[in-house]
Amino acid sequence: MRIGELAKATGTKAETIRYYEREGILPAADRTAGNYRDYSNEHLATLSFVRRARGLGFSTSQVKELLTLSDNDDKSCSDVDQLVRQQLKEVNRKIENLILLRDELSQMLQSCEASRIGDCQIVERLAQSPQVWR
Repeated sequence: MRIGELAKATGTKAETIRYYEREGILPAADRTAGNYRDYSNEHLATLSFVRRARGLGFSTSQVKELLTLSDNDDKSCSDVDQLVRQQLKEVNRKIENLILLRDELSQMLQSCEASRIGDCQIVERLAQSPQVWR
C-alpha cells in the first residue's frame, strides 16, 4: 500500500510516517519501480502499535524500546511493566498539576467581584509570581 493508504488506515499524517521511518521507529518501506514507498501489513500493524503507544503518552524513545521488547516473545515482561509504571507515574504527576491549575483558576474566579479591570483581582493575581508546577 502507498503512504496515503497507510496514513488513512491509521489516522496518521504522511509526514509523521516519514518521520517514524527516519527515526527508525517504523522500518523503511520497499520502493516500487516508480520509487513510491510500498508498505506492507506489517507496517500497518507496527504503525498501529506506535499510534496506540503515542496516544498513551509514551515518548518516541519509549516506543522504540517497547517495539524492541515486543520482538522478544520469550523475555520477561518486567521491562515492559517498568515502562508502563514510569508512564503511569508521569500521568499521575500531570493530573496533580492539572488539579493545582484548576484550583488556582477557580480561586481567581472566586476572588474577583470587581466591575472594572482596575479593581480586578484576577489581573492582580496574574501579575504575581507564577506558581511553580512539578
